[in-house]
Amino acid sequence: MTVDVLTRPLWTGQEVARAVGGVASSDFAIGGVAFDSREVGEGDLFIALKGEATDGHKFLEKAFAAGAAGALVSNRTLDQSHILVKDTTAALNALGVAARARMQGKVIGVTGSVGKTSTKEALYRALDRFRPGQAHRSVKSYNNHVGVPLSLARMPRDSLFGIFEMGMNHAGELSALTRLVRPHVAIVTAIAPAHIEFFESEEAIARAKAEIFEGLEPGGIAIVPYDSPYCALLSEVARRHGAQVVTFGLGEGADVRATEAVPAREGGTMVAAKLPHAELCYTVASPGDHNVLNSLAILAAVEAVGGDLAAAGLALAEMPGLAGRGARNKVRLGQGEALLIDESYNANPLSISATLKQLGREQAGRRLAVLGAMKELGNASAELHAGLADPILQAGVDYAILVGDEMKPLADRLAGKLALEHVANAAVATQLLKERIRPDDAILVKGSNSVGLSHLVEAMVGGDA
Repeated sequence: MTVDVLTRPLWTGQEVARAVGGVASSDFAIGGVAFDSREVGEGDLFIALKGEATDGHKFLEKAFAAGAAGALVSNRTLDQSHILVKDTTAALNALGVAARARMQGKVIGVTGSVGKTSTKEALYRALDRFRPGQAHRSVKSYNNHVGVPLSLARMPRDSLFGIFEMGMNHAGELSALTRLVRPHVAIVTAIAPAHIEFFESEEAIARAKAEIFEGLEPGGIAIVPYDSPYCALLSEVARRHGAQVVTFGLGEGADVRATEAVPAREGGTMVAAKLPHAELCYTVASPGDHNVLNSLAILAAVEAVGGDLAAAGLALAEMPGLAGRGARNKVRLGQGEALLIDESYNANPLSISATLKQLGREQAGRRLAVLGAMKELGNASAELHAGLADPILQAGVDYAILVGDEMKPLADRLAGKLALEHVANAAVATQLLKERIRPDDAILVKGSNSVGLSHLVEAMVGGDA
């Protein structure tokens, strides 16, 4: 949303000072909020956070040079406009609380083991199409104890809709985040063994995700996956917090259900869906059963906040895959080209299996998979990596490049069953792929973000391979 900093500021310095219990050196107009000096724009408030690795106060000069209107600082005064507080991290949290308190529209919270960011982005597009310029969402994957209050602080006071992604890798984290966001509608997209290193079981992950319902506003709505083995658990926790439960999925008993889903001629999937109060036919631009399921959760949320289902259907039809989360790229190879599916941002057993299933449906000369290690799986790592063998074989993968030490159990399981290479890092994988890629190949690239497969995607898509 574009803000006129002078006539319609996001905040004033005095408003921020009151919200955070600080002292403003002067009053000034604020058009945005940032805690990374590299992201500061003209008219922004720069929040100088102190972290374990660095101190934002070291970047004050850079922030003001980039156009910051003022800064939120601790333990020092400046010649430039600023607000002085004892603790800038606590102040950011307080500013997020104040932003949520002044917003009179509807708020949606999104969590889950997979699909959070794509669901959040699609919801934003659907509601912005319904009420242009009056929907707000968290940017990127700002979904933790710093990103969520920052996203709240950036929300214009007259927003009709706010959509916030919330993540966690330990129990108790979502409980704190959802009490900041105070959603009217809370979505759990799916449950998978992501971050299971920090949990005793997948059920424990489901219980941690269910913490999102603790912050629901009175009369709130919980949207949960009907086909998940944890549907009953999620529903029970939601009802305990006074929520109305709406389920989504493919099963007959789901409240929002896909009655038909067929591949679309131009790509993606054509879906016929039945909702509690409507029926809708629409197209999901990004192919894959997992994207169909996410679209059902999106429709449920749009209906719950009084949005327009037709506008949501159009938004889903127009929304391509996001970089790192399903973007489909063409790689030029002489007179031909190959398809590269970029799922490089993150990975867990459920998401890899889902994207491999879609790879198996691609019309291609060969199917290639570049798969990076899945992180934070703890003692289950070897078993869960080896368990990807069947999805790979079922997808008809012709050649696989497996990246990272954790992939050795999978390489051992697949030995002799298909052509593969097990390599140490993304740089070696990039060189191998450049040597092996052919026109008409379809290549899936997926792995945990720390493996760095996004660099492989950049190298392959940036020019002729």
